[in-house]
Amino acid sequence: MFYEIKTDRLILRPLDISDLATVHTYASDEENTTYMLWLPNDTIEETKQFLNSVTNEWKKAVPNYYEFAIVFEGLQIGAISVTLNDSRNIGELGWVINKRYWKKGIAIEAALAIKDFALNVLKLQKLVAHCDYRNTASSNLMQKLGMTLENDTGTRTYPKNNETVQELTYSLSIHDCFFSGRSMGCADRPGDQPAVPEWI
Repeated sequence: MFYEIKTDRLILRPLDISDLATVHTYASDEENTTYMLWLPNDTIEETKQFLNSVTNEWKKAVPNYYEFAIVFEGLQIGAISVTLNDSRNIGELGWVINKRYWKKGIAIEAALAIKDFALNVLKLQKLVAHCDYRNTASSNLMQKLGMTLENDTGTRTYPKNNETVQELTYSLSIHDCFFSGRSMGCADRPGDQPAVPEWI
């Protein structure tokens, strides 16, 4: 399985083991991964195990999750994913960007493309995303995607330090896109051509 998505400034292509050095740069950085559940990685071996798993997932005829490398100006500077539920009609979005590239609009550009891919290529009916209640950058991005707050009573526990905090859940359905007209990354009607990226 191979998908490549092109936007104005980015290329999104399958993340794989060849990205080990650049992924470990941000995956091992405490500031960069403050609100990431399973990070930071303490050793490069942890990052390698993750990338081996991702590489193997892309080899499946029908992956259970799609983990894309975010490539900006020829350099892999982050990752963005959509993970499917067992019924393959709901997808969970997730992303991480190297802190050197924060506040450049890269996360929203990549997220719009993945939102479009999830709704128009994977034909998902609903997208969800979760974040720590303190992570205002992520919650703002979810709202820019057209997602609305679905639940603010959840919790998450960080395995690295056992800290439990409030978790926010945002969601967006194909129904929302249909009745909002051509919002960012949504087709006007199911089956319409996507507005933002090119797929290969």
